[in-house]
Amino acid sequence: MFNRILEAWDRSRTARRTEAGQDGKAGGGSRSHNLFEAAAAYVAACVDDDQDRIDEAAGRVSPEALSFGVNELACRAVIALARERDEPPETVARALLGLPAN
Repeated sequence: MFNRILEAWDRSRTARRTEAGQDGKAGGGSRSHNLFEAAAAYVAACVDDDQDRIDEAAGRVSPEALSFGVNELACRAVIALARERDEPPETVARALLGLPAN
C-alpha cells in the first residue's frame, strides 16, 4: 500500500513540476468531486488491494489534488495515532513505515 502511495506522490510531484507556471488551478473539466472523499476512497482501496476502486477513486480528481488529499490524510492519521499513543508524530510515522527510531 505504501509503495502505491509513494508512486502516486512521485507522479504528482512530476506533474506539479511540469505544470509549474500555469494558471495554478487543480483539476479541470468535469472533475468536481471532493478531493478528500477521493483520497479516502483511494487509500481504502489500496488497503483492500482493489484495483478497480483505486482506478475509480484516482479518476475523480486531478493527480495533484489526489496527492494533496492523500498527504493530508496521512498527516491527520499520524497526528491522531500520536495523540492516542502519547508519542511524537515522528516516532509514530517512523514506526508505521518500519524505520528505526531516532
